[in-house]
Amino acid sequence: MKTGIFYGSTTGTTREVAEIIAKRLGIDAADVHDVAKSAPSAVGGYDLLICGASTWGDGEAQTDWLDFLDGMDMIDLKGKKVALFGCGDETMSDTFCSGVGELYKRLKHTGAEFVGSYPADVYHFHHSDAIVDGAPVGLLLDQVNHPDLTSGRIDGWLLTLND
Repeated sequence: MKTGIFYGSTTGTTREVAEIIAKRLGIDAADVHDVAKSAPSAVGGYDLLICGASTWGDGEAQTDWLDFLDGMDMIDLKGKKVALFGCGDETMSDTFCSGVGELYKRLKHTGAEFVGSYPADVYHFHHSDAIVDGAPVGLLLDQVNHPDLTSGRIDGWLLTLND
């Protein structure tokens, strides 16, 4: 299964997580895409899309995703799998990792199969748009308050992608 990683990062945290995921999966750097520098059509060459976003403002995905998602909205992703991950700060209790939820909402109509729901009960927050029907739509990480949990959470999440 050919895997591509797509991320948007303002401060570098989501990029760092994307690079960790790529290293653990043995994915070549050419298959790790900063959405600010990539065309949405790049997703066509992959069977599994791993998409990562941080959360900004009132719960929006990182701004580089906006144009990229507009392009992805037009692509039929039927037959592809999408795994989402995101970075947030649990002290932003009403919007924790909601950028991941925005990716999910924008891509759910594309025909893709979403994989990689991973428990977020290690964090304490009031609301997240990344929780849909009581479960996270991907891997939620808090590199601000709990960087010590990230490595183990990534490893556990990657195991779910093989199911």
